[in-house]
Amino acid sequence: MERIFKSRLAIALSLMFSIFVIGVFGYRLLANYSWIEAVYMTIITVTTVGFSEVRPLDANAKVFTVFLIVTSVFIFGFAISVVSEYILSRNSLQLLKKKRVKNKIDSLENHVIVCGYGRNGQQAAERLQAYKKPFVVIEKEKSIIEANEDAVLFVEGDVNDDEILLAAGIQKAQYLVAALPDDALNLFVVLSARQLNKKLFIISRASLVSSVKKLQFAGADKVIMPDKIGGDHMASLVVMPDLITFMDKLSIEGENTTNLEEVEITDFTDQIDCQSIRDLDLRRKTGCTIIGYIDPVGNYIINPEADQQLEPKGKVIVLGRPEQIQKLNQMFQIGE
Repeated sequence: MERIFKSRLAIALSLMFSIFVIGVFGYRLLANYSWIEAVYMTIITVTTVGFSEVRPLDANAKVFTVFLIVTSVFIFGFAISVVSEYILSRNSLQLLKKKRVKNKIDSLENHVIVCGYGRNGQQAAERLQAYKKPFVVIEKEKSIIEANEDAVLFVEGDVNDDEILLAAGIQKAQYLVAALPDDALNLFVVLSARQLNKKLFIISRASLVSSVKKLQFAGADKVIMPDKIGGDHMASLVVMPDLITFMDKLSIEGENTTNLEEVEITDFTDQIDCQSIRDLDLRRKTGCTIIGYIDPVGNYIINPEADQQLEPKGKVIVLGRPEQIQKLNQMFQIGE
């Protein structure tokens, strides 16, 4: 649409310039006006302001003036229609786009709401996209939304406004990530979100150690300090660089591929009879290795034994190459 508008506007401007040049040279030759008089006469004629001519016109000059008026009216009308059509169509497209985004958000369930699309919010969104987890981003900066709206679902507005949280589907959401750079703003978000959805799992960013307990008291389930994690990570690269680099590659390897998967036991029991990890036999079936088990109470067992008993509400942590994880997901219809 932008390209079509620019081409049509270029045509309109070319026609307007052409009629101006024709008018100036016409009055210069037919009425023997000076250059200043010719320009003045052309301007008042094409704009139809109604001023009288510089000097009385003869028959030829009057016919030329009639031609100039009629032609300029059509050209200016064309230019106005081009601009008006562009504005109206642009507004219509924006309305249709907003309606389409609203319908997509309304259809979401158990999704993630990311508050703020700064550095941390963008990283969270990229990771969610890699894991194909549906999410909505709340952002108030229009320039940021316009630059990323083709790849991300946005709700424009202040995240501390309850109506904006409701528009993002907070009542049907499963997680909320408060990734704003200001701890006070994150605190207000956590308070509002907890009031609107008691079951929501809230993850908040914190910059100050003193803010951690406040955010937890306000209702945050997990509080992350990116600066602390970053410092620990850099120090670990000094102490054990190869191990940390290997760990970095476990989560995301290549484009939109994962090496780790968290799977609920119910995803398996619906299709096979499995009482233990040995019964699952994932290594032989998919090539994946179970490196962890989380029981229904929330206890973590690292590198569980093959005879580890599985409970329906438990989960297993699976490690494998991207193609092995994909085979696992396809075999047991995980995430479908």
